[in-house]
Amino acid sequence: MQTDELSATLAALANPTRRAILTRLADGEATVKELAEPFAMSLPGISKHLQVLREAGLVVQGREAQWRPCRLDARPLKEVADWVGHYRRFWEEGFQVLDDYLAEVRQAEERGREQGDGHGE
Repeated sequence: MQTDELSATLAALANPTRRAILTRLADGEATVKELAEPFAMSLPGISKHLQVLREAGLVVQGREAQWRPCRLDARPLKEVADWVGHYRRFWEEGFQVLDDYLAEVRQAEERGREQGDGHGE
């Protein structure tokens, strides 16, 4: 079964280890050994995660002499951002409702303070 690119990218991002690898690669190239250091995982385990990231187009692995540095290719993330962007209005509407509510609360508090000031004299 063939998977579309967005689904492959989202599947790759679904795993916290793979997200951590991408975060590390956002700082620059790294070897498999360097990528494995922060994890309690074998090199073959990290290699399996890298394979998923490569298949999703998120990681490119080069060849320099005896080592194979990995680097981030963030282009597939744009498709994710575009897709998520279609839903932006839903969370922005929620923020607007919250802003409106907070403005009402502030106005009620100010009216209460103004009414309270006249009673102290």
